Amino acid sequence: MAKHRKPSNNVARNAAAASAVAMGASAVLANPAQAAEVVVPGTAIRFEVAGIENVQGIQTVPGVEQWIPSLGQQAGANYNAAVTGPVVQTPSTGQAIVDIARTKIGSPYVWGAAGPNAFDCSGFTTWVYQQVGKAIPRTSYAQAAGGVKVSRDQLQAGDIVAFYSGASHVGIYTGHGTVIHALNSSTPLSETPIDYMPFHSAVRY
Repeated sequence: MAKHRKPSNNVARNAAAASAVAMGASAVLANPAQAAEVVVPGTAIRFEVAGIENVQGIQTVPGVEQWIPSLGQQAGANYNAAVTGPVVQTPSTGQAIVDIARTKIGSPYVWGAAGPNAFDCSGFTTWVYQQVGKAIPRTSYAQAAGGVKVSRDQLQAGDIVAFYSGASHVGIYTGHGTVIHALNSSTPLSETPIDYMPFHSAVRY
């Protein structure tokens, strides 16, 4: 802690591509299982693909349960733990983090506070992540040291950006060149350009 709609053509094309990939994947299965429902998030598009749940590695795809709800209903599975590649913030989760963060713009800065009505910088990021079911370290230094390192040119909405020497301040990247953060006691929680403060590092949880 520191003191400082209607489906578009793109959706239709993506759905068609997803369907083609899924159908192709199911075709190589030796013993196809019963058909599982595939859902295109944010649309009314739904279709069934036989055996897609048995495709090798399908359960490790981040956010796959949004497309194939039955995978998320399988008891005891921990798909996040199975991911061995880079952490990818799904668009829906990253945007949810940003949307929640924006609801607190204007809230007062209070050193040591972690919401829901007042925050310090790392208390704010901790509280926002809790709202989407993610547990992260409490201090700015620990937050910057955890997660998966992200280069500045690879930032995504919802990533945590650290500032100043020693990562003494943190904020939430919006995806549009700005961060939402609780800076200090003289500044209410706000959204400012990322270059407003000296960039230190960024991480993704």
